[in-house]
Amino acid sequence: MNKVILMGRLTRDPDVRYSQSGDGSMAVARYTLAVDRRRARSNDSNEQTADFISCVAFGRSAEFAEKYLHQGTKIAITGRIQTGSYTNKDGQRVYTTDVVVEDQEFAESKASAAASEAAYTPSRSNPVTPAGDGFMNIPDGVEDEGLPFN
Repeated sequence: MNKVILMGRLTRDPDVRYSQSGDGSMAVARYTLAVDRRRARSNDSNEQTADFISCVAFGRSAEFAEKYLHQGTKIAITGRIQTGSYTNKDGQRVYTTDVVVEDQEFAESKASAAASEAAYTPSRSNPVTPAGDGFMNIPDGVEDEGLPFN
């Protein structure tokens, strides 16, 4: 079985191109996903803490990526690993490994994305506090019967 599930952030906007085929053009989107590693017990601060995974999406998935995904967007994808090779202009064999995207979806709300983007903007002198956990605050004194669940 060849199944990959990843969650991470786009390192830059997707590179979308349209290929010409016999029955029209098809969108092909390429992007790199920065996927955090689980922390090892090592205390080396120079150790890489993320893997950068090359992803490629075709057709409607590529069109979705072109329209909605941009640098810093946190997404979850499922797909499969595909290897290949080509000969570069110097005549050397180059081997490739990509994740072919079968499904992609947002992994955080727009508000969380905006808050984390603002919090990490280098031009700000004071970091912004993230905008909560997505749950509505319920004021004190509200009876349980008024809530939509028990």
